[in-house]
Amino acid sequence: MTTLQVNSAIELDQVLRGVEMLDTPELERFFSQVGILLARRKAPSIPQREAVLLQQINTPLPAQTLADYQDLSQKLRDENITPAEHAHLLTLVDVVELADAERMQHLFELAQLRNVPLDTLMQQLGIQTPAPYV
Repeated sequence: MTTLQVNSAIELDQVLRGVEMLDTPELERFFSQVGILLARRKAPSIPQREAVLLQQINTPLPAQTLADYQDLSQKLRDENITPAEHAHLLTLVDVVELADAERMQHLFELAQLRNVPLDTLMQQLGIQTPAPYV
């Protein structure tokens, strides 16, 4: 486990530099724990179901999955992909599409709970129409 040394007074930039040194799995764990902390802080002001939905909406794909997807997509565009890589890419496409569909489902449910249109909710949350992963 990576440890960060914290002085009694630490600036946000220093924290971010420390976080930047984490390897990808540790960074993903850190991000997840920060998401839980944020949800807990907001929980008194929002219903529990909304907190859960917000956490689910903000859970990213694993970094390695996204990196593999982008790498293989580029190989496909460059027409330099092996049959095995193409088969793996098709599996990753399913994973990405399922994650996107689940995220949209959570966004729709949250919009219904808040009784606002989906585009209004996305604007409130600072979520833009998703760009392609490639």
